[in-house]
Amino acid sequence: MLELLTQKLSQSLGKLRNTRKLTEKVVNNTLREIRLALLEADVDYQVAKDFIKSVRARALGEEVRKNLSPADQITMIVYEELTELLGGEREDLKKGTVLFVGLQGTGKTTTIAKVANLLNKKGSSVAVSSTDVRRPAAILQLERLAGQVGAEFLAFEEGLPPLEIAKRAVERARSSGFEYLLLDTAGRLHIDEELMDELRSIKEAVNPSEVIYVADAMQGQTALEVARTFHETINLSGAVLTKMDGDARGGLALSVRSAIGIPIKFIGVGEKIEDLEPFYPDRIAQRILGLGDLQSLVEKARETIPEDKAQHLSTKVMAGDFDLEDLREMILMIHSMGPLDKLLGMIPGIGAQIKNIKVDEEQFKKLLAVINSMTPEERKNPRIINMSRKKRIAKGSGTTVSDVNRVLKRYEEMKKMMRKLKGMSGMPMPKFPFRI
Repeated sequence: MLELLTQKLSQSLGKLRNTRKLTEKVVNNTLREIRLALLEADVDYQVAKDFIKSVRARALGEEVRKNLSPADQITMIVYEELTELLGGEREDLKKGTVLFVGLQGTGKTTTIAKVANLLNKKGSSVAVSSTDVRRPAAILQLERLAGQVGAEFLAFEEGLPPLEIAKRAVERARSSGFEYLLLDTAGRLHIDEELMDELRSIKEAVNPSEVIYVADAMQGQTALEVARTFHETINLSGAVLTKMDGDARGGLALSVRSAIGIPIKFIGVGEKIEDLEPFYPDRIAQRILGLGDLQSLVEKARETIPEDKAQHLSTKVMAGDFDLEDLREMILMIHSMGPLDKLLGMIPGIGAQIKNIKVDEEQFKKLLAVINSMTPEERKNPRIINMSRKKRIAKGSGTTVSDVNRVLKRYEEMKKMMRKLKGMSGMPMPKFPFRI
């Protein structure tokens, strides 16, 4: 996600590390590179121009803070301006009827199910319904997805027009006391007057709390122009960007707020129901600058790993007193949080290098296979594993004795490393101008 922009901005700001003074020439050279990076990332031209203007004014007008180097000063300014460009503060989804609009093929129906899943997890009561009578398959898809995420699907008899479905769905959701009604609407391959008339009439009839535009992030400026048309016609209140995991550029994410004036509410980061994240401008700005996103990483861990179990395991690991059963549990916990490459991108300093890091999932599968082929006694006390046992473990895991030896060696190295860290009086914190 946003790898291209992260790489380009990290390179531009990295050249300032040996700079002792922020002269006008240094600032202009840096901002020229940043401007090119933004345009290459498909950011709207006017948005990029205004962004560079704001950063230049602050970089040349503010005194360098005593505790910051010139490089850190520029990075801090770019971070703050990026956060503002992305919307400043996160805006939650307002309760009531939420109308989802967009063109066909952007993932609108799946997105509704993902939003319902997220709201359900937070304890909200959610109902979903669809007015897309043109595509019965879309209605069936939403009904099935609603069942998967535990949301109430409001169905109506066949033959009703979209406007009547919308009215009845709102009445039923209100009488049943649902906090949210997520209402799907018909999409088209392109904008036409019939679609806009239908959306206008539905909006007037149901008076929604939100009108959310669902866009494919990989479409960049094309999606931005479509969003403008929707906004001019039915007055959007927010956006959801899908396929952000496949968007290396990020132009749409950086352009929506400034170009149209609507906040991004959520971003889709994968195909699974769980692959939807609330949009936090400051956290996305951190990711873009290669500064990680520790807040989201911690929240993801809390969602998937029981706190008492995680605390017990972390205590043993940090003390260097863990066995192979504990190592197995740790690997399973990490895997439950999602793909490793996504998790690595949230760690400070790795975001800009993520393209150069090859995550070999097969190695983790092999490691688990070796540990799973051990007896409980062997996992608790690896010292008893002799050559005979190694051959049995290798055969049971479909690996070799060399693989088994490698697992045992890495396990011992991990224990030694953690014991060394435990013996240190304190670890130095990285020099960094922001609290994240």
